[in-house]
Amino acid sequence: MVKVRREQPLLVDGSINLETWLSALGEARPELSLARLREACEFSLQAEEKALSTTTIWAEGHSSYRMGLEMVEILNELRVDEDGLVAALVYRAVRENQLTLNHVRKLCGDNVARLIEGVMKMAAISDVQFGTQKVVLGERKDKLEQARQLVVSLVDDVRVVLLKLAERTCRIRTAVKNTSSDYKKLAKEVVEIYAPLAHRLGIGHLRWELEDLAFRLREPIAYRRIAKLLDEKRTFRQEYIGGVVIELEKQLSRLGIECVVEGRPKHIFSIWKKMDRKGIPFSEVYDVRAVRILVDHVDDCYRALGIVHNLWRNIPDEFDDYIANPKENGYRSLHTAVIGPEGKVLEVQIRTHNMQEEAEYGVCSHWQYKGDGSVEESESYSQRLDWLRQIVEHPEEDQQVSELLGDLSVDRIYVFTPEGDVVDMNPGATPIDFAYRVHTEVGHKCRGARINGRVVPLNSELKSGDHIEIIVGEDAEPRREWLHQHLGYVATSRARLKIQSWFGRREKEKNIVDGKRVLVDELSQVGLENCDFSQLVEQAGFESANDLFYAIAVGDLAVVEIVEAAAELVSLELSSNQLDLGLESQTEQENLIIGQGDLPYSLAVCCQPVPGDLILGIVNETDLLAVHREDCLQVLKADVHGRMMQLEWRDVVEVTFPVTVEISAYDRFGLLHDITRILMLERTNVQSISTSADKSNNRVSIRMVLEVSQLNRLLQTLERIERLPNVLSARRSIATFGK
Repeated sequence: MVKVRREQPLLVDGSINLETWLSALGEARPELSLARLREACEFSLQAEEKALSTTTIWAEGHSSYRMGLEMVEILNELRVDEDGLVAALVYRAVRENQLTLNHVRKLCGDNVARLIEGVMKMAAISDVQFGTQKVVLGERKDKLEQARQLVVSLVDDVRVVLLKLAERTCRIRTAVKNTSSDYKKLAKEVVEIYAPLAHRLGIGHLRWELEDLAFRLREPIAYRRIAKLLDEKRTFRQEYIGGVVIELEKQLSRLGIECVVEGRPKHIFSIWKKMDRKGIPFSEVYDVRAVRILVDHVDDCYRALGIVHNLWRNIPDEFDDYIANPKENGYRSLHTAVIGPEGKVLEVQIRTHNMQEEAEYGVCSHWQYKGDGSVEESESYSQRLDWLRQIVEHPEEDQQVSELLGDLSVDRIYVFTPEGDVVDMNPGATPIDFAYRVHTEVGHKCRGARINGRVVPLNSELKSGDHIEIIVGEDAEPRREWLHQHLGYVATSRARLKIQSWFGRREKEKNIVDGKRVLVDELSQVGLENCDFSQLVEQAGFESANDLFYAIAVGDLAVVEIVEAAAELVSLELSSNQLDLGLESQTEQENLIIGQGDLPYSLAVCCQPVPGDLILGIVNETDLLAVHREDCLQVLKADVHGRMMQLEWRDVVEVTFPVTVEISAYDRFGLLHDITRILMLERTNVQSISTSADKSNNRVSIRMVLEVSQLNRLLQTLERIERLPNVLSARRSIATFGK
């Protein structure tokens, strides 16, 4: 058992002798920068002394600073790197609001701040309302298992897990020395969450200590009774087992059996657990001292069993063959109890290396084999645990293994309700999805959300560990834009179906009106407002225009699909298009137009036609064909019917085209910056931009020429611009230049 506090050197006044402590650490780890560790220690101590002048939560002899030193001692045994040790020194100061992450980032670096932030996120597990079964959002959930999955889902750096394990170990050591009813929940959290996690990571000594200390807090009478029943100290039992291991290795090697012999004295919690599970007294616990023999083949298991029974007398009725008769969960091993050296009872387990791997990390893992057997872990969940265990066992491969983490996705996210319950959601879920998960009416009336205390947009993506609170309005109703997939408000089919059902129950006439308005608005944004609805109805497979409008209104049909269909009706197909607009040669343009013959042509500047527009050409005096939109004012004014040609776009267009967009808004600081930022994010190129302001009504008009590659991208861009504060409209320009 780790007892760091005894190893901390003290000065005459009872304070820590920091230089002596650092010197001992440097001797064990020469690669560490003692100057940096000293600076972190002083940083933590100063923050604590400043905080102590107002208040303190620590009992005498304890402090956040001393806990940091103790955590470093634990992590040093696990060979955690320098950033991890620095994070341990200042973590409790941050947790107790003595320091901020910004201060840590400035003085200790981004890596240290990121580690502390990860540990703080894992601290959310303390908010879980533990209980075997609880009805949450209408479903009965195993809260304990969800909490375990939450811990794993939050982790993307093994040092975060190790820091949290070290912190919980120190915290429960302090709790044991200052027993209080307040520590009952801590003990339950440790034994149910962190001890199993330490086991899965192969950190056996931390697991044993956590279990024993938690047991001591939860069941102090039973703990003291078992401790008194043990006839010797743990260290003596360990020495005894060491002698048994040496003897077994000698005898097995003499007969040519390649093996690994491990031994462990059974810790108090494990003894009590076995007594409780089997309903037996202490005198019938035969594995207080135990050894495990690992061999290569099944035949070697039985040969080793014979050697053990030849060495020591076996205890009748204490032999179990789980190889020939595996347990229901697949566990395989030979178990026997013998009267070992000095007449002391000794348990011997014999299994192959593959059986050991299965028992420790496979289907017979701790939470399944040693628990209630009801847990079914997802493949990605087990992969994440295996990844963590691999890094712990091989710290030198940390960077290489971490690169593999991107391929391991946890198939659920785990978030907190305001009451502290854990709810699992689909990855990518939003506050609206969560609202409908809570209750249908909560979803319908949702008007906002707070994540971790901050108001966020309703299309924000939830992450594991988030605390979510839904803001509702008394007379609020679902909004139609929630059903538009490209806006990202809803990610789950459950929420989408409930929204669609709500709109479907409304009067059909209103749905038709709303659907038509939505479609007309979307078409006008890309200059297709003159499209023939009857053709659209036929193209979409509806019997009437009203049926089409209704389907759009209730979300059965995506409005983007109809806009794209309208574009196809006028031969618009913009995909992966590229055009060097600086080139004006006809060879670059000759494949765009059908019907011009061998006449050279150019696209008119006044109306800027793009594929999808209805076009015609006017031949000037120099026999140059100018291509206009049919609704261009220049064409309507022109009296050149004899020199006018009907033209069409070719089916395949492999270029981009300039499109003029007009934006109307109330003027504000940063408006243009916000618009251009959206264009940057949408990877939309800007050819030109001009603005005009009307100070009398604080209005501003912005005219931009954009390079268009895909119609749906243009729709998405205009939609995002319209959602900006102060923006009244964002439309493709229908007006002409040069009147």
